[in-house]
This record gives sequence, C-alpha cells and structure tokens, in this order.
Amino acid sequence: MMTLKGEHIYLRALEPEDLEFLYTIENDETFWEISNTQTPFSKFILKQYLKNSHKDIYEVKQLRLVISNYQDKAVGMIDLFDFDVKNSRAGVGILVKEQNHRNKGYGKEALQLLIDYSFKHLKLHQLYCNISENNKASISLFTNQGFEKVGLKKDWSSINGHYQNEYLFQLINR
Repeated sequence: MMTLKGEHIYLRALEPEDLEFLYTIENDETFWEISNTQTPFSKFILKQYLKNSHKDIYEVKQLRLVISNYQDKAVGMIDLFDFDVKNSRAGVGILVKEQNHRNKGYGKEALQLLIDYSFKHLKLHQLYCNISENNKASISLFTNQGFEKVGLKKDWSSINGHYQNEYLFQLINR
C-alpha cells in the first residue's frame, strides 16, 4: 500500500518476529509515562496480543503499526486508539524507540503517513492526541503536522508524585 510508504520509512503491521521489540518497548519504564502504563507485560501476554493484531480496526478499535526504515529495522511504533466510528475520530500515539533514531524525521514522516491513511482510507473526520506540557518534542512534531492545541487538562497525570498538565491537540480533516 503506497499510503504507508514514505521516503525514509514505511509503516507495517505487527509480525510475530516483533515480540522482542514490543517486549523491550512495553517494559521500558521510561516510556510508561507517555503510555499510561504502570506494570510490565509478559512475553506470553504480548504473544497473545501479536496473535490478535491482525483483527480489524473496526472490531478492536485500535491499530498499531511498526515504523520501519528501509533496512528493515524497526525504529518505533505509531498507533491509532479509541477508534470511534460514530464520531469518525481516533487518537494518535507515536514512539521512536532509540535516541539515535530521533530527530531524523522518522516521527514526522510516520505521522504524515498515518494522517494520510486515516483521512483517505479510514475516512476519519479528525485525529487527536494528548501530550504532556513538558514534552516539547512531541508538541513540535504534532503542531508542525497541523494539529492545533485545543485544550489544557490541569493536573492530569501523576508523574513521580507530581501532577502535570496535559494538552489536547486535534487535526480536523477539511
């Protein structure tokens, strides 16, 4: 599918071979803050998740794709979540795993591919994301792709015993 292929990366479905990659991401406590996770995932649970990852977005209300470079190296993940058919919207989450893959345009390209896919193929009216006010890189990434800051959720997330504000951004398909 050409919609999911960019100049430097492409987005692909999860494969059974992604177990170790997924296990590393899901159990890295430094990512728990952005994914609202508090407990580790076992390989057994992740194998079950991978077995069911082929299910349709209309059934499971989410789509997780691997961000892969053209050397077939998985560099991150991008998700549609809370897929809402009635209101034609979904949330977006993105993670570029390793520091040496950040600031190379992978996130920007992956987000643009997902936006195009969501609006062309899923016919969504809007995408949204929630970003901690301290996450300057994500704020920049999403605003540079046209997302607008539409709200502030005060004291929304407890991080290491301190409450942090979170912004709501959305992109309307015009």
